[in-house]
Amino acid sequence: MIRTVESEPHASAPVLAAYSYCEAVTGQQARNFAYGIRLLPTPKRRAMSALYAFSRRVDDIGDGALAAEVKAARLEETRSLLARIRAGTVDEDDTDPVVVALAHTASRFPVPLDALDELIDGVLMDVRGEIYETWDDLKVYCRCVAGAIGRLCLGVFGTEPAARGAERAPEYADTLGLALQLTNILRDVREDALGGRTYLPGDDLAKFGCSVGFAGPLPPADSDFAGLVHFEVRRARALFAEGYRLLPMLDRRSGACVAAMAGIYRRLLDRIEREPEAVLRGRVSLPGREKAYVAVRGLSGLDTRHASRRTVRRRV
Repeated sequence: MIRTVESEPHASAPVLAAYSYCEAVTGQQARNFAYGIRLLPTPKRRAMSALYAFSRRVDDIGDGALAAEVKAARLEETRSLLARIRAGTVDEDDTDPVVVALAHTASRFPVPLDALDELIDGVLMDVRGEIYETWDDLKVYCRCVAGAIGRLCLGVFGTEPAARGAERAPEYADTLGLALQLTNILRDVREDALGGRTYLPGDDLAKFGCSVGFAGPLPPADSDFAGLVHFEVRRARALFAEGYRLLPMLDRRSGACVAAMAGIYRRLLDRIEREPEAVLRGRVSLPGREKAYVAVRGLSGLDTRHASRRTVRRRV
């Protein structure tokens, strides 16, 4: 059973400053993530911001305009920071606020730091320009860059002492991460294509006549682009349904956080399903007021209960 720390003793000024920096990074850059973590108590919210800030750094290296060999070297330098945190050699007066905050988080919560190594592995796959021929191939990447984040978050959330089947919580957190990542891939298909990247499985692209890629705002000629999108949406929905089994295992506010983040992505998936070609014209997103509405529903328990009932029906 995964347990967590609900309260923390007084943190030193340098640690609090480090967390403030990470919260600022999260607020500025995490459009969807930030809505969910607002629902958490302060210690968990700070911990989640530290995880986000470190993960953001890794992603930014992968997305930067550096040569591939330079990116790979910088990612390995970032990996070495995890080794320092594991060894307990990070001083609170360290000049890197993200490292200070993450080290404090790792001392307070049972976060699996190995998952951050997996994130780095996933970004290295991007740097190498890997192509995914099958869904099984793509799942490996998704587990690195998103499933790992789900397991890290679970280390902060913890599970309820009386939760049934809590030993499967990391599996469900991982699966929910896959659902979010597949939604991201669908949303960003045009942006990724412009950057020379293709994430959707090659055999799926071939099946729907989309192997030539997405070079313009219209689907490839003679393709069934809508069929491709609807096929991937169904896959993502199945992952969401499985991942939502995590919710009853969490305390109210952690469950609300997960329900809010997942709910935003599910609504995004709904929009993509209704108008598949919109993803070729620009980034599909939700307005801030709708994200806030989803967060409020999560805190009230509406989305959590709805997801739990849906999971029970699927089990039956």
